[in-house]
Amino acid sequence: MTRGDGVRPWGRVEERPFGDLPDAGVTVRVEASSLNYKDALSAAGRPGVTRAYPFTPGIDAAGRVIASDDDRWRPGDPVIVTSYDLGMNTLGGFGEVVRVPAEWPVAMPAGWDAAAAMAYGTAGLTAALAVRALRHHGVDVSAGPIAVTGASGGVGTISVALLAAAGYDVIAVTGRAAAAERLRTVGAREVWGRDALEAGTERPLLRPDLAGAVDVVGGGPLAHLLKRIMPAGAIAAVGNVAGGDVPTTVYPFILRGVALLGIDSAGCARSEREAAWAQLAACGLDEALAPAVHDLTLDELEGALERLLDGDVDGRYRLLHRAVRRSVDPLAGVGSTSV
Repeated sequence: MTRGDGVRPWGRVEERPFGDLPDAGVTVRVEASSLNYKDALSAAGRPGVTRAYPFTPGIDAAGRVIASDDDRWRPGDPVIVTSYDLGMNTLGGFGEVVRVPAEWPVAMPAGWDAAAAMAYGTAGLTAALAVRALRHHGVDVSAGPIAVTGASGGVGTISVALLAAAGYDVIAVTGRAAAAERLRTVGAREVWGRDALEAGTERPLLRPDLAGAVDVVGGGPLAHLLKRIMPAGAIAAVGNVAGGDVPTTVYPFILRGVALLGIDSAGCARSEREAAWAQLAACGLDEALAPAVHDLTLDELEGALERLLDGDVDGRYRLLHRAVRRSVDPLAGVGSTSV
């Protein structure tokens, strides 16, 4: 569990009684989770994520139902739980057991297990929603290049792979030169350094050479991208690691008809969430993305959360619980192990 000090992640692994879980809902034995920036914020005690400590973060969870007070779910059902309040103020997937409202789980797509699902996690869900938003807006593969910022991180890497697999001409933008070859392997035609999005910042518009973008970073890079999008193009905005303020003008919108599409993976419609998970399971990218997935145990969480908070991450972190590492009785023990 964590007791954030508002600065750095801090925690320890200990047993918590089942009585700490919500009184009603679907109880899931968590087999795997994954790490996200929001988890690092919660673990560090940053305001606006988690209200009360000690707490068990983990906005992602995948495993099997062990009890349910709702007929939609039966013991043994494999499920994915993300979004809503999981891991923010509802005990999350870093614990070995979660209990959530019946509306929250999504059935595991055929052919997947918990470990496969958590290779993607919320990062994959967000990337799939972003790509779907661009396509629904009409940005098709013939429109021109698509840029992906923050490309070496989880959302960025999966966005690059999904776009390339769909036939798009993808430009990956990253501050990590060492990730360039890996990004080309998953489908990027070009890899730009982040300094490519710094030139011409004083001008209201730049030469339109991008049909669209998936922007993971926000701030100045998003403002720069808006100036380069072709008429009727779009940007799917999914993150703010470079800042929440976007110093832009109205000109990209009123002179080129550029659309800024906000992606909210936590609050999107259930039908969209189910479609996105089905797309990820069918995309055939599991093997290609495997080198970007780094597996952790509970004891390794604290260091990984520190690196996430510092932006020092290349790829994805996946947490594998004991239920994956060895066979266990789903109701064994007196509590749920948490960090």
